[in-house]
Amino acid sequence: MAETDPKSVQDLTAVVQTLLQQMQDKFQTMSDQIIGRNILFSVFSAAGCRIDDLEKNIADLMTQAGVEELEGDNKTPAPNKS
Repeated sequence: MAETDPKSVQDLTAVVQTLLQQMQDKFQTMSDQIIGRNILFSVFSAAGCRIDDLEKNIADLMTQAGVEELEGDNKTPAPNKS
């Protein structure tokens, strides 16, 4: 059996360690991006739900106040039913 050169073993070890570190760095970057996207998605989803709730509450209040929607954003009070 041939002897292995200690310098070659050290070089190979250094190369493997470098590759492993690069892989770890890339994995961490990807993980951070995924987590960041999930956080943004959660924030926007929550904001969307709150906006939907707010719109519904405003519509309910307008109905209770007797305001009806006419063309576009023009709002007028509903006629009195006397």
